[in-house]
Amino acid sequence: MTHILVLGAGPVGLTTAMLFAAEGHRVTVLDRDHSSTREPSVLTGGEWKRSGVTQFAHTHILMPAGFNVLEAELPGVVDRLLSLGGRRHNMIGGAWGLGNVGERREEDVKFETVTARRPVMEMALFAEARATPGVTIRCGTRVTGLLTGGARTLGRPHVTGVTTQNGEAFEADLVVDTLGRNTVMPSLLTGLGAAPAERRANSGFRYYTRYFRAGSGEMPAQLPWPLLFHTGVTLITGPGDNDTWSVTVSTSGRDQQLRELRNNDVWERVMALYPTASHWAKGEPLTDVQVLGGIESRVRDYLYDGLPVATGVIAVGDAWATTNPQYGMGMTAGFQQAVQLRDVVRTVGVSNAVDLGRYYNEVRAEAQMPLWESTHAWDTHRLAEIDAELAGERYVTDDPDWNVRNVLHAVRNQDPEILRAYAEVACMVSTVEDAFVKTGLIERVLTLGGGDLPRYDEPGPSRAELLDAIGAGV
Repeated sequence: MTHILVLGAGPVGLTTAMLFAAEGHRVTVLDRDHSSTREPSVLTGGEWKRSGVTQFAHTHILMPAGFNVLEAELPGVVDRLLSLGGRRHNMIGGAWGLGNVGERREEDVKFETVTARRPVMEMALFAEARATPGVTIRCGTRVTGLLTGGARTLGRPHVTGVTTQNGEAFEADLVVDTLGRNTVMPSLLTGLGAAPAERRANSGFRYYTRYFRAGSGEMPAQLPWPLLFHTGVTLITGPGDNDTWSVTVSTSGRDQQLRELRNNDVWERVMALYPTASHWAKGEPLTDVQVLGGIESRVRDYLYDGLPVATGVIAVGDAWATTNPQYGMGMTAGFQQAVQLRDVVRTVGVSNAVDLGRYYNEVRAEAQMPLWESTHAWDTHRLAEIDAELAGERYVTDDPDWNVRNVLHAVRNQDPEILRAYAEVACMVSTVEDAFVKTGLIERVLTLGGGDLPRYDEPGPSRAELLDAIGAGV
């Protein structure tokens, strides 16, 4: 029986493990954190911490494309999520009946998902994986080294397992790295002379998140879309489980004056300035402001001259590529990659290590590199735009993609087809090519956006008003 070693017991690692176990493989999952971080007690007092996950206490949402993976492949996880208080949610539900959008359509089921805080999502996945035949989970086990052996291809090392800080050795036919954005695998491969090439760009964003509970049992009214762009900031609203939700204020990491958002009273005064979203900050607070910075967008290339830098090891999810978390794509992208890997193993097998590594990296790059490139380009422009706003200027660029995106944000609620195409792309159930280009909707977007549109489509404060709100507490 083939033994697959999965490094990391986060959502992507656990999903990968269960997909392979369903194929009849024996799977061992190793994770540095103890199992107590996946128990209900972790939710008490709002102290949600996992030492191996920087963004654990911040807004998460499982996009409909990721929910589709669970519903089709691992329905038991969906049942557990709902039993733990997960909330069924339609991503465009807040737009129904507004303007020209119209009422709910039968086809809008494609925008359905289940929302839950990250700890609850992990509880459901962890419990289901632990109950899955063929899956063994070892918590409190930190990977510190690699085992190698077997034939080399053009001098490339072949990984046959890992060693841990406790001196244990775990051998496997395939090692799958799902250790996330802080994975140790690149440094371990570098020690073997097999470092993956890396593109890195500091996304430069800083996140200020608070969680709330509905004291009355009522959730805040859903917004037409969970992201609101404003001068210098982005607001992100995230419904959760058990009548909880989160609100994140995202800023440029270079904006020193807005770092006062780390204080609860300042955060509350700033949120009150946004009439569209201010009601999301009026529940019973579960946490103080949680601050997250230093999140980098990066991607690693595990092929060199068309061959894997090392065989026997595959990176999945954030261990391969990370993006700006504002769009909530990371977990869903990881689930999609896990399915891609499962399918490639079905075709190629594990024993043909060279073809497995080459084919999987090519399949993944074709499917997901456009997403990374698009997000990376957006980061660059958005940060430049905020820099311009700090200087009292309006950002101008001739990049057609950025300009079309801004037009789309301004007109999406004017046309029901445009809104749904926008949601298909944002929910990762379709591509820009399929949703806009092939359908001819891109021409309709440009026609509607032919006038002098405001940069931001929702009311919000000016830079001076933002600073006044912050300065009032100093």
